[in-house]
Amino acid sequence: MAALLKSLLAASEKAANIAQLCRQEEALFSLLIEEKRGADKNKKFLQDFKTLADVLIQEVIKHDVGKEFPELQGYIRGEESNKFENGLGETVVVQVCPTQPETAALLQKVLDRNQTAAELLAAAVHQVMVLSDPALDDVTVTISTENMAVWIDPIDSTNQYIRGRGDVVPVDGIYPSGLHSALVLIGVYNRHSGEPVLGIINEPFFQEQLPEHRWQSRYHWGISYGDTKLSSLSRPLPQAPPRVVLSSSEKGVLQKALGPLYGEQFCFASGAGYKMLCVALGFADAYVLSEGSTFKWDSCGPHAILRALGGGIADYAGALRAWRAGQRDLLPELTYNKPEEGATGADQWANRGGVIAYTHHDHLEAVVDTLAAAVDVV
Repeated sequence: MAALLKSLLAASEKAANIAQLCRQEEALFSLLIEEKRGADKNKKFLQDFKTLADVLIQEVIKHDVGKEFPELQGYIRGEESNKFENGLGETVVVQVCPTQPETAALLQKVLDRNQTAAELLAAAVHQVMVLSDPALDDVTVTISTENMAVWIDPIDSTNQYIRGRGDVVPVDGIYPSGLHSALVLIGVYNRHSGEPVLGIINEPFFQEQLPEHRWQSRYHWGISYGDTKLSSLSRPLPQAPPRVVLSSSEKGVLQKALGPLYGEQFCFASGAGYKMLCVALGFADAYVLSEGSTFKWDSCGPHAILRALGGGIADYAGALRAWRAGQRDLLPELTYNKPEEGATGADQWANRGGVIAYTHHDHLEAVVDTLAAAVDVV
């Protein structure tokens, strides 16, 4: 597991480099947008976009990690299809080729024969990543990877990645929108139990370096397996007064119900993964979402980190039902190995019941107790 952690962290740094490159090179960025359609379209947005950066990052992680851990090949999945349609109407299957020139030639087909753009991306794809993180040398965790699987969200908060600004000012540590909320999320889970085991959150746009206008990334990780709890983060202290982070589209009835618990003061932010990160960093005590608009690839990585910190991600609807039924000792958490029955496309991997992310269990109970008395759940 320690070796897998290092491999995934290196892959996340390569992913961050690709995300930065695509966003910084204006001529390249303009070529990278393709509208999603059909079953792969997230119904939450009128326009939901798939970028080549998304697809390429996903395939790079699958390639690099699968090469080092053959037992995981076939069990590394992501949000995106690797089929991409270029401006000439050609469908191209995006993958990492054996050599950099071969990858560049493939990417030229996607990029409407733009050789310069293709060569820039191919160089990033085949870059050899060397992590210089002494803290990783102290991680010695012996956990078999034989029964593990991986969820990838190559760029969470894609709309902010495409349109978000880099100069948004945080409010009490939380960015309400912008490039800071675009994250690379990687989660490892047990294929049999569905429990999250290892999580990585990479912030490609953590800090802008001036005057070059180049971005510096930052990553966080956590391992939670049985009694093993390790993380690059320290468990945050509860906020006083308590704080919650929500989506700006969250239902008014839920906001009204949570008002007394949070003194009518709410934080709003873009990106499910980013809101979960805000909880892990201690900027908020909870992230509450009543709708089924997040997916397994959004939550698996952050969930493992939160578990490593003593928290977790509860199923919103399931937790409220359990609380009302008096089953309060074990509120249901999200799992990652089984699709939703009767659902198709991306919806089969949706967190249909909603989510409550937290670091302190007593705060989870306070949230559930407050909502169970005030909000109806089907």
